[in-house]
Amino acid sequence: MTLITDRATEAIGAALAAQLAERGCPWNAFVLEDLAPRPLADMPHAVLADMESSAVSIFAVQVQPNELRSRMQMTDVVNRRHMRHAHMVNITPEIMCQGMRADFDLVDRLSQKVLERVRKATRIRATTAAGTGITAEMNPAYKWFKTSGIISPEKWGNLPGGECFTSPGEVNGTFVVDGVVGDWLCARYGLLASSPLTIEIAGNRIVRCNSVNRQLEEDFWAYTHTDENSDRVGEFAIGTNLGVERVIGNILQDEKFPGIHIAFGNPYGEHTGAPWRSGTHIDVVGLGFNIWLESGEGQEQIMRDGRFLIAA
Repeated sequence: MTLITDRATEAIGAALAAQLAERGCPWNAFVLEDLAPRPLADMPHAVLADMESSAVSIFAVQVQPNELRSRMQMTDVVNRRHMRHAHMVNITPEIMCQGMRADFDLVDRLSQKVLERVRKATRIRATTAAGTGITAEMNPAYKWFKTSGIISPEKWGNLPGGECFTSPGEVNGTFVVDGVVGDWLCARYGLLASSPLTIEIAGNRIVRCNSVNRQLEEDFWAYTHTDENSDRVGEFAIGTNLGVERVIGNILQDEKFPGIHIAFGNPYGEHTGAPWRSGTHIDVVGLGFNIWLESGEGQEQIMRDGRFLIAA
């Protein structure tokens, strides 16, 4: 097993290492600052080399700006070798005591029921009281996945787990981000209830965004125009972690909050089947969703005002 951490997350890394030792797991641990200067330009060779002989890896690190490339180098190894990989980006003691303490058997049962429904959907509509109104056309050639906290070699997962995701065919409409934005912007801007970011989407791409927080607006616009596909909706997901009762300003947990989050940039094509790629990926989380699934069997509402209408 390969355990990767950093100075800021060293206490959590040590706690994970203690659990591995208690269970008799052979492991090697790496502290990123001991191997290379941060922000990382590339994942250190020692880490990647160790992963070549591991079946399991854990990444418990506080991310820094412009490090996505190094993380993608790591997950390329995970995907190629079909490793069980726990991705714990920006993990905190608060998350360890909240989302990580969910009943993951319950989360898995709910996630499976959601997965069975969304795989049949041709269109998903969603609204919120804050002003979100989006329609996502599904591409039958793209795959849906669940990451419920029970990690298999089929797909590595974030911890805490609890979501079903795909890459959409096309998204159109308005998405009001009154929860959080992802990557390094999350730590900078935190909870957005008082300064939501409104994103207009047409033909699966951002056409405009605005917020009373002009710096947030500018940073988000710059991030989503890094490369030719940074402004393209690459992920469409439904959070299913019933142990997450509120957003806390940390995307690792907040994207599992029951509701919809989407991401612009990399569509995880190695899993979803989307044929394009981006060097960026940023999630956005809204609150209080109403969700309808449309298929050849008709229409089903699976969430009202942020509460699932599906029994787990």
